[in-house]
Amino acid sequence: MKERLCLALAALGLVIGAHAAAESERFDTVVIDPGHGGEDRGAQGPGGLNEKEVVLAVARRLGARLQAAGLDVVLTRNSDRTLSLEQRTSIANDARADLFLSIHANSAHVSSARGAEIYFVSLEATDDQAELVAQRENEAFGMLARTADGARDPLFEILADLIATEHLKESNEFARLAEKALANGSGSPSRGVKQAPFVVLMGVQMPASLIEIGFLSNASEERTLRSEAQRDRIAAAIAAAVLEFGRRFDARRGVSDEQSIVRRGG
Repeated sequence: MKERLCLALAALGLVIGAHAAAESERFDTVVIDPGHGGEDRGAQGPGGLNEKEVVLAVARRLGARLQAAGLDVVLTRNSDRTLSLEQRTSIANDARADLFLSIHANSAHVSSARGAEIYFVSLEATDDQAELVAQRENEAFGMLARTADGARDPLFEILADLIATEHLKESNEFARLAEKALANGSGSPSRGVKQAPFVVLMGVQMPASLIEIGFLSNASEERTLRSEAQRDRIAAAIAAAVLEFGRRFDARRGVSDEQSIVRRGG
């Protein structure tokens, strides 16, 4: 209940603060949120690979690449520890980040499912599979998008108007850049850009995306995700999308090339 109240208050802060930042501020800070952690292992592959482990490894690689490009990077966790929803969103908002990325690994009842999915927030899921993914991730925080009788959770009604901001358009833009980069650079098929009611994306006051880097439930993809090379490919693809998004972000705000940290070519 406390986390639910904190999320609602954080979202109300979004209304107050959404337009408070000066338009001239440059793109310089990214928060990377490796999903799960600690007692919450997330999805687990048939070979025993835990989601919490692979997403932390990818997040660290991604963070190193972005730091090398001159950006400030904050990881919500840099070790195997449990974080609440409130802690994750507070870290992002306190950092006054320009982009929030939540990194996850997927799971499905159909073992042949494979590939990356990129999400940005919506109260309505793109399809039934997207809703199932959101339910699984939200359950890690003890929260569901709908009540047992199918009615909308009251918290989501409070948030309904709050996510329709400028950040939603930019979240969509980043998601499409990430989808293209992962399709071209990760060696894994793309399952497209989707929307779903992820609570971790609702409490942050910045463009945000949740990236499912592959399916641990697919034995072949689980083996691939164990490899250092594949983790590097995924991190490199996401980093390329972040840098392109940063250049567009700065251009919209009138930040000159001299002022921008994100330069052409990274």
